[in-house]
Amino acid sequence: MPYRGIYAVCDAKNEYAEIIEHSNCYSGAAWSLYHYAKAPLILKARSTGNMIRYFMKTGTSNLELKPSVAAAGIESVIVQGDEVEITYAGLGGGGVGATRCRALADGVLSYRISESGGERCAKGTVVVPRRDRVLIGIDDTDSKDIGATWTLTHNIAKELDCQEAVYLSHALVQLFPVPEKTQNCMSTVLEFGCVDEKAKSRLVDSFKKALEKYSASRETGLVVLSDFYAKGLYSYSNRCRTERVSKADTLRCAEENNVEVLLDGNGVIGALASLPWFGRPEESIVPGTEIKPMSMEKTN
Repeated sequence: MPYRGIYAVCDAKNEYAEIIEHSNCYSGAAWSLYHYAKAPLILKARSTGNMIRYFMKTGTSNLELKPSVAAAGIESVIVQGDEVEITYAGLGGGGVGATRCRALADGVLSYRISESGGERCAKGTVVVPRRDRVLIGIDDTDSKDIGATWTLTHNIAKELDCQEAVYLSHALVQLFPVPEKTQNCMSTVLEFGCVDEKAKSRLVDSFKKALEKYSASRETGLVVLSDFYAKGLYSYSNRCRTERVSKADTLRCAEENNVEVLLDGNGVIGALASLPWFGRPEESIVPGTEIKPMSMEKTN
């Protein structure tokens, strides 16, 4: 039962990575989440639907595998140019997951695996493309009569999803209700993992064209940021969730944080506020919830 996909998103210095695994069997992935979280390199582990996300340091570690308690884990994550080598190890059934289930996932470039199953301790290394995180923020694509930003953006993202620019997550972001809102006053952030600048450029160009074609509003906002954290936008985003923010403040903040503004209607205010909420769809919908910096220390 292979995983649907395994993706490695890295920071600019290749010091940290987020290994994102798209599961075909959630119960098996939940088992992995519990055991893998104990591995030394993993700083935080969580699930978003059937995506399991491991935020971790790159490098190697020594796994101390113990049946039933810490039966599997990620031993190393090594960045080699435009590729990432991920080494898994596991006991018994965890060894099958560490080898064949991941080796046969879509997008894996190559692999080395040992025999697995029964009472064996097995180990497997998969090689996947190194990816940069590309965040697309959108707001105000609907009107009082038709449309919904969250559905339009998801449909476009699904159409553009490919191995070079993988569609990783979609989050709705609750904003402070302003009189200009259509109804619920929410923006959307999409997260992609792109293998290179060419893939990013093709993705962004295609997305903008589709949005211009299908948006029902003249005030659409569209922004793009290539960044591992988007932490420079935390303060701005928190403001937008608790008070009215001016368009002038928005454009100034975008410039200060190297955010590309591709469509600058009034929706740009909410579009920019959405960016740091990538991969947090359960938190982003709660009014007033404050986004907090990602911890660089192990949290479990």
